[in-house]
This record gives sequence, structure tokens and C-alpha cells, in this order.
Amino acid sequence: MKAIQSPEEFRSAIVSPRLTIVVFKADWCGDCKFIDPFMPEVEAAYADKLTLVEVDVEAVGDVSQEQNILGIPSFVAYTEGRELVRFVNKLRKSREEIESFLDRAVEVYEAVEKA
Repeated sequence: MKAIQSPEEFRSAIVSPRLTIVVFKADWCGDCKFIDPFMPEVEAAYADKLTLVEVDVEAVGDVSQEQNILGIPSFVAYTEGRELVRFVNKLRKSREEIESFLDRAVEVYEAVEKA
């Protein structure tokens, strides 16, 4: 997963016409570390449908505040600069929940593309 290093890089990533999922996380977050071992496999499984990028909420300016990210890890789907759907809560996220969210994001993206 590509790590976003600046607010400018974040804005560039989300304006893509491709479905882009931003994972907001932090080094100190235990629930973020919980998902790390299986995220490469998840990313590979969805590589033909979407792009996953990572934003460290501590390192990338005010992006998380601007995006109203209140808990981490948080998953937000964007295309062409618009937010489509988000998976945000304070609970630990399982692989199944993340994959279910990604499936939903793909469905929303495809519906928007057809409209």
C-alpha cells in the first residue's frame, strides 16, 4: 500500500477517476497494527478494482481533520475528488469487515460510473 506523504499527494490520489480507498492509520494504533498482516493479501485481491493508499494521521498535515476522521483505522472511498462511502468506527476491524466494505465501495463506484 502506497503511503501518502503530504496533503498535496493526498489530493492528487483522491482526484483519480479510479476508485481509491484511503486507509487512515497511525504507528501507535493497536487496531491499525492488527490489520497490517493481512492487508497486502486484501490489496492484491482487489488490485484490478481499486487502489489502496495509506495516510498516517500524525504525519500528513491536517488531512485527517479536514476529512473528519475521528477514529482509526478508517477506510474512505473516493473517486474524482468525491467521497463515495466510508467505514469508520472505533471498533477493531476484521478482514471480513474490510472486504465487505471494499465490495460495497466497488458497488457504489460502479453505480456512480453508470449514472
